[in-house]
Amino acid sequence: MIDKNFLLESGYAATLYERFACGQPIVDYHNHLDPRMIAEDCRFDDITQVWLGGDHYKWRAMRANGVDEHFITGGADSYAKFVKWAETVQYAMRNPLYHWTHLELQRYFGIMEPLNPGSARRIYDRCNALLREDGFSVRGLLERMNVRVLCTTDDPADDLRWHKAIAQDNTFSIKVFPSWRPDKVMAVEGGAEYTGYISRLSEAAGVEIKDFQDLMRALDIRRKYFMSLGCRGADHGFRDFPDRDFTDADLEEIFRKAMRSERVSSDDAETFRSGMIYHLAKMNAEAGWVQQFHIGAIRNNNLRLLRRIGPDAGCDSISDGKVASGLSRILGRLDDEGCLARTILYNLNPKDSETLMSMAYNFNDGSFPGKMQYGAAWWFLDQMDGIRRQIEVLSHGGLLSRFVGMLTDSRSFLSFPRHEYFRRILCNILGDDLEKGLLPEEEFDFIGRMVSDICYANAVKYFNLTLSEDDGL
Repeated sequence: MIDKNFLLESGYAATLYERFACGQPIVDYHNHLDPRMIAEDCRFDDITQVWLGGDHYKWRAMRANGVDEHFITGGADSYAKFVKWAETVQYAMRNPLYHWTHLELQRYFGIMEPLNPGSARRIYDRCNALLREDGFSVRGLLERMNVRVLCTTDDPADDLRWHKAIAQDNTFSIKVFPSWRPDKVMAVEGGAEYTGYISRLSEAAGVEIKDFQDLMRALDIRRKYFMSLGCRGADHGFRDFPDRDFTDADLEEIFRKAMRSERVSSDDAETFRSGMIYHLAKMNAEAGWVQQFHIGAIRNNNLRLLRRIGPDAGCDSISDGKVASGLSRILGRLDDEGCLARTILYNLNPKDSETLMSMAYNFNDGSFPGKMQYGAAWWFLDQMDGIRRQIEVLSHGGLLSRFVGMLTDSRSFLSFPRHEYFRRILCNILGDDLEKGLLPEEEFDFIGRMVSDICYANAVKYFNLTLSEDDGL
């Protein structure tokens, strides 16, 4: 099934992949990996722990296959859970999990046979035996995939002590940077949860937060701390994109109301989010960071599982909110004031693909190639059709050659073959164009360089990374 020409349907595609994509290092500029596990170079007790421990993609599939929660997030033993996953894999054909599962078995463990109930015991034992060997710790798994840079997802109140430990460890060559994710600062309608969060932020910054100006001062202190540890970017997540006029006096009044534990209306909450996006985006530009806007997730839909397991349980889905007007308003104001950072826009709802691509390209200003990016296929769109569609939309409306490529957006240390998945699809699209005469064979070397740029070099430049001279950048 997965051989050297997997997803490569022409000689051109195979050559592009082999010569220009396969050997490229990985810059994973957005993921949810645990920096503590990297700092401590953790080892895994078994394949179930590393594979199923926090992977809500797999949890969703298992529930859909009729697996009881006892074997997913419950107290069943590791092998019992693994068998239930093996049973589910057979029924996941044409779901990206089927390909990802077998890519991961091959690339990390050298296992070529399909996972099913009949092979489960052999594969479980083989993986566990390898996980006990040198080279299969967290750092070993990352090095095995030729990862050069990781950017994790971190709250402004996080102490970043694990990032500091990694930065001070001269034995580890992979760069691990924090990323600024201040979503909780915007959730002003959250009642006691919000005031509790502000208290933690206050403690982290060493600033008593009583009003909006105090809040911005505390955020600025924390931003500078993130910068001291190499932070390259900010991530922001939105169900839809708020579209409200605001004044700082409005933001002050709404914030004070929240801090008094008074009810904040949905209208006031949207106004506050609009204002916070503006102020945080200005801070991103001042820091020289890339800002990433992830738009369109409606989270924690299943209240029963939210109460039982908590967030990130596999109960999020695609929202259908409005995005264009709010984006136009905020990006236009930031651009007009000369404080629009390099920006990547991601959509979760396929209806917004052309909207976000065209909106991003309104605000390129010649200051940096590909300053405004229509981002990689994200979450539910991170599959063959979604990746192809993202590449097509970007190609038809922008410059694919300036694209900063793929990311994992994952909590799993076994997720990095997703970069290979993307690279094979990219090479197949370009190879098909060469095969059909839509791209000139005389430009093959340039097309090859374009592939290697998308896979690696564009992200290095875009995120202002300084890597070894061996990279030739």
